[in-house]
Amino acid sequence: MSESTKKSALVLHVPGGGEPLVYALSEETANDTAARVRDLMAAGSVHSLQLEDGTSAAINFAHVVSAHIDELPTLSHVYGSRTRSRGGFRA
Repeated sequence: MSESTKKSALVLHVPGGGEPLVYALSEETANDTAARVRDLMAAGSVHSLQLEDGTSAAINFAHVVSAHIDELPTLSHVYGSRTRSRGGFRA
């Protein structure tokens, strides 16, 4: 995959361990968040992020142990990914 087609994800580690929460970010949000992740963690406030599929997610950084921006993983459950299968009922 070329550098220009790589997609970014916000990876959050929360108390209690287990698998991290992974959010597929829009390109603009990924660039903004990468520059601000340290400040968001230090402030511990709630911040809304635009996801790749056009939805948004409110993240309460007060409940996050560790956060970083990484390449979007291909074989895991990712919130906000355009390729993610939607759950629930279909008409």
